[in-house]
Parts: sequence; C-alpha cells; structure tokens
Amino acid sequence: MVLKIVSFAGSLCFLLYGMKLMSDGIQKSAGQRLKSALNFMTGSRFTGLLTGCILTMIIQSSGATTVMLVGFVNAGLVTLEQTVGVIFGANIGTTVTAWIVALVGFDFDLKTFAIPIFGLGYILTLAKKLRKESLGIAVMGFGMLFIGLGWLSSTFKDPSTGETIPALIDAVRDLEGFGTFSIVLAVIVGVLFTALIHSSSAMTAIVITIAAAEPSFWHIGAALVIGSTMGSTIDSIMASIGGTDDARRTALIHVMFNCSASILALVFFRPFLFLIESIIPGDITAKNISYHIALLNTAFKVIATIIFIPFPRQIATITRRIIKDKEKDGERVYKFEFNEKTAQDMPETCVIQAQKEIADFADVVVEIFDELQIGISKMDSAFVENGYAKIERLEDFTDQMHLQLTHYLIRCSSLNISDESKQNVSHMLLISEEFESMADGCLSIAGQIKKAVEKEMPFRSEDLEKLLPYFELSRQFLQFIYKNVSKIQRLSREQFEFASELEQEIDGERKSLKKIARKRLESGADVKAELLYLDIVRQIEKLGDRCFDMADELGKGK
Repeated sequence: MVLKIVSFAGSLCFLLYGMKLMSDGIQKSAGQRLKSALNFMTGSRFTGLLTGCILTMIIQSSGATTVMLVGFVNAGLVTLEQTVGVIFGANIGTTVTAWIVALVGFDFDLKTFAIPIFGLGYILTLAKKLRKESLGIAVMGFGMLFIGLGWLSSTFKDPSTGETIPALIDAVRDLEGFGTFSIVLAVIVGVLFTALIHSSSAMTAIVITIAAAEPSFWHIGAALVIGSTMGSTIDSIMASIGGTDDARRTALIHVMFNCSASILALVFFRPFLFLIESIIPGDITAKNISYHIALLNTAFKVIATIIFIPFPRQIATITRRIIKDKEKDGERVYKFEFNEKTAQDMPETCVIQAQKEIADFADVVVEIFDELQIGISKMDSAFVENGYAKIERLEDFTDQMHLQLTHYLIRCSSLNISDESKQNVSHMLLISEEFESMADGCLSIAGQIKKAVEKEMPFRSEDLEKLLPYFELSRQFLQFIYKNVSKIQRLSREQFEFASELEQEIDGERKSLKKIARKRLESGADVKAELLYLDIVRQIEKLGDRCFDMADELGKGK
C-alpha cells in the first residue's frame, strides 16, 4: 500500500512537471507575441472571452492566464471590466486537457506514443539552427504529461491481473455511503487538493484516470471536478497579493465566477448529471466515463458563462464595493514590486509589465518637459513659486521610478524568458537610465531659470524667444522616442535617419545660439547672465543627446 502511495505521488509529480514544461515552452516560444493578446482583450466582452479561451487552450493553464491577467491589470494595461470575459474564457479553455485525456483514453499503453513525442521534443531542443528549443521543451512536456497519466493509471491496477485494485473499489463505495454529505466531502477534497497542486487540469486528469479504473466513481468524480474549479482560484489570489486595488478585484472576479459556477452545479447536481448522461447515451462504463467527466467539466462552465457574460460592468461594480479604493496621501509615491508568483507562472508577463512602466516613465518626463517649456517662455516669479516646485517633485518621482525599475529589470533578466524579451530588458535598463538623466537635466535647467529670476538677470525677451524653438526640437525628439519606447520596438532605417537628422539639427541650433551669445558678450552684455544662458543652451543640447542615445539603442543593427 505504501508503494502504491509513493507511486501515485511520483506519477502525479511527473504529470505536473510535464504540464509545467509544456506551459513554459509555449510561453517562451510565444515571447512578446503574448502582448498581442491585449488587442483582443481590450475589445468587446466576447473577444475577451475568445482570447481567454484560446490562450488557456494553448498554454494549458487557466491559472497562468489569470496570473497574467492580474499582472496586466496591476500594470494598468487592461481595465477591470475587460478582465471579466477573459476570466470566463480561461475557465472554458482549461477543459481542453480533460478532452485530450478522454479522447486518447486508456485502452492502450500511453507510452507507445508518449515516448516518441518526448524524443521528438528533445531533438528539437538540440537543433540549434531551427531555433525551436522552446517549442521542443513544450513537446517534451506534452509527452511527459501522457507518460505521467499512464503511470497514474497503472497505480490503480493490480500488476498481476490488470484489474482495478480492490482497495480503490472499497474506498469509492465507502465514500458514497455518506449520501449527500459524500458529495460535499468530495467537493472539499477537490478544492483542497487542487489548491495544493495548483492545477485544476491535473486534478481533472486524475479524476478521469481513477474513473476509467472504476466507473462507479462517476458521482464522486463529478463532485471532485466541481471542487477543483473553486480550488484553481488559488493562483490568482496569490498573484494579487501586494498588487493594486484592481489587481485584487480581478482575483475576486475569478473567485466569484468559479464559486458561482460550482455552487450552481451543486444546487442542480442530480439534474445536471442526468443531463450529461442523456447527452452521452448508454450505460456508464470504463470506456465512456472519461467523456462524461470531460463534458461535465465543460458544460457547467459554459452554462455559467452564458448566465454571467451579459453583466461585466455589474460584476466589476460589485468587486469595487467589496474592495474599496485605498485612501491616497497627497504626496506622489511610486510602487512597482516584483511578483514572484507572476515570475514563476508567466515570466513573459513580467517583461510586458515593465514595458508599460517604461511608457509611464516617458509620460512623467514629457510632463516635466511641458512644465519646463512654460518656465523658459516666461522666466517669471510664478514659475519659481509653482513650476520649479512641480518639476522638483516630478524629478524626485523619476528617481523612485528609475531605482525600482532597475531592480525589477535586473530580476527579469534572470527569468526563463525568450531571447527577444531578454534583449528588450537590456533596452529598458538603458532607457530607464536615460529618462532619469533627462529628468535631472530638466531640473538643472529649471534651477538655472530660478536663479536668473531670483537674481533679476537682464534677459531680453527676444533672446528667450530664440530658446523656445531650440527646446522644442528636444521636445519633438522626446515625443518621437515616446512613440517607439512604449512598445520597445526596433527603429526602422527611415526612423533612425530621422532621429539622426533631429540630433544634427539640435547641434546646429546650439552652435548658432552660442555664437549669438558670444557676440552679445563682446558687445558688453552682462557676463553672468550670458554664461547662465550658455549653460541652459548646453543643458538643452544634452537632452537631445539623451534622446539620440535611446534612438541608437532601439536602432542597433540599422
């Protein structure tokens, strides 16, 4: 008996590791293409439903999909209402594993095709020229999944006779002897065991494996599957810990839907099972019970989706009433923490979140530029009292962003992510450094303006007016960088040439302004004022240099 328990545990671990390999391999193979799913998520509730369903079918994990979703909400990439359809779809998509297991069946030795599949995957990992290593890992995981299933199946049978071991039959009958309470007990076991192994797909596969060995397991198996749906919410709950209010609300939507669907199935348990038995004709046997469980797993989730899909706004409103917004202090504080759960389940999502933060970083720098432009155009006491203080606050905020983003990106660089994502992480580290330096430069220029106003330096209005077009060139350069940095996409040859022309234009304007300032000095202008003017010209030119450094990083190889 002890040997059987150990064999069961080992087979289960092999199955879970196979599913993990398959999910990781597909994610790594997809890389940054996962972000394209956002285009569908941000559409209607039905495109979100389709996205969640297809994405979960591909990566074979509703937990990974919801963890990714929590991450996207945490980063502000999708709204709370847009998550509803995706969560519903993920629950439907995860049932594909049960159908694969049911269709393959247990009538023949699973190793006869699982081992060749594993071998094919290994060959793909060795074929460096094909660049299919990640796909090979996914194929190996697929093979391991069925090897694990085969081993699980064998633990429930007597090796000498091939018949179901009597202990399993007795255990099922004893559990059914509690009547209605046995169903409730099975649901609780399903919740706890699924939360323990973090996979409702694996739990359903185990139920199908046991049911194939003992068809009388039908009612208990159905209750276990219903319980596994509630237990699968553990991943999104863990991913939302420490996240934003909307991230926690997203996890709550997942819990609410899964629990509502499960409770609905339990309330109408007998009629529901009768419906499944009516759809699949004939007596429940070892050959067709797999289809019964797979259909049940899909049916009650589809029915719940049909009931709740018309009400995404209402569902989001309920979660906002349960989880209220935290009261925010007046001071702006940046918080961007590395989520271990997201990194473990969906490492590519961490990179996508960082891209959103880089775009937000650019927004703050643009805001600083806008405020500084006002200061350059007016150079008055109003700017000293209000504008300078605002730039100082924003610059302090960019210091926080740079520090936390750098720590985050360094952690990302050690994750199991695609080569493309690793390159993007490298780009973002440099871009974060450049944005922080630009914010410092803007504060320095604002400080020079403050000094000029406080000391009443004699700047002529026509001299200040010449600074504005010069500063506008740097601002235009920043806007160009902003459009591309939000996606961390490579610059085309034409875009890089445009960046080079802008940089040359800024250099040319700097030389022209310096020449004019020197002429004013020669004609007896105030020395301190002109030196300060030249320093502002130099600082603005540095802003353009920072932009060109980012363009150069994004245009490498052009």
